[in-house]
Amino acid sequence: MLPFRGKERKISERRRTTMGRGKIEIKRIDNLNSRQVTFSKRRTGLLKKARELSVLCDADVAVIIFSSTGKLYDYSSSSMNHILSRYSKGLNSDHPEPPSDKLLTEQAQDEVNALKDEFAKLRLAYLRMLGKELDDLSFKELQHLEEQLSEGILSVKDKKEEVLLEQLKRSRLQEQKAVQENEALRKQLEEMRRSCKSPFLQFNPVERRFSLTSSKAVSTSSSEEDDEHSDTSLHLGLSVDVRPKRKARKNEHTCNDSGSQVASE
Repeated sequence: MLPFRGKERKISERRRTTMGRGKIEIKRIDNLNSRQVTFSKRRTGLLKKARELSVLCDADVAVIIFSSTGKLYDYSSSSMNHILSRYSKGLNSDHPEPPSDKLLTEQAQDEVNALKDEFAKLRLAYLRMLGKELDDLSFKELQHLEEQLSEGILSVKDKKEEVLLEQLKRSRLQEQKAVQENEALRKQLEEMRRSCKSPFLQFNPVERRFSLTSSKAVSTSSSEEDDEHSDTSLHLGLSVDVRPKRKARKNEHTCNDSGSQVASE
């Protein structure tokens, strides 16, 4: 049982070393093909890391590599000679050499020149888009410029149509809003008219009653006046009739008196 347990321990230790990214023993690779493949991969990774270091940290980085066959591979973020001279000077002094004014002016001048070149390229492209400075262009370049201009015109037309559609949509919305507001105002006006008509209708019957009563009063007064006039006329008639009767009676009385007198005589 003990030898079998020892074999299990050896197998588990081998699995631990092979599984995962464990520690790899650094030693020379005996196989030539494997050594060349490893060299190529590690060299590419080293140059990539040096480039990233120079860009991220704004550092001057130089890498020099010689393969087993004597082939040279190098990388420098700036001039290799300048970095090597700084390296040699740094070995002699403990403090790093500060950048000189001349170096700063050279770098600034390089940046200015690069910006000038970029500005000239952009200006030339702008003039060619306007149809100028076309003498140095070949047929293919002119055709490419024409395609760019046609695409630009199409995009401008599409944008113009989009803007017009947006304006039309806004105008329609404003029109609908105005129609709704007019409809609301019309309804309010009708309600106001109805509210104003109702008390007027309630007041009119009173006026009619008053007019009817007044007309009745006028008619009664007129009838009374007519009655009075009729009474007066009747009274006058009676007075006219009475007076002759009275005269007749007086005449009869006188006649009787005269007859009695004649008889007495």
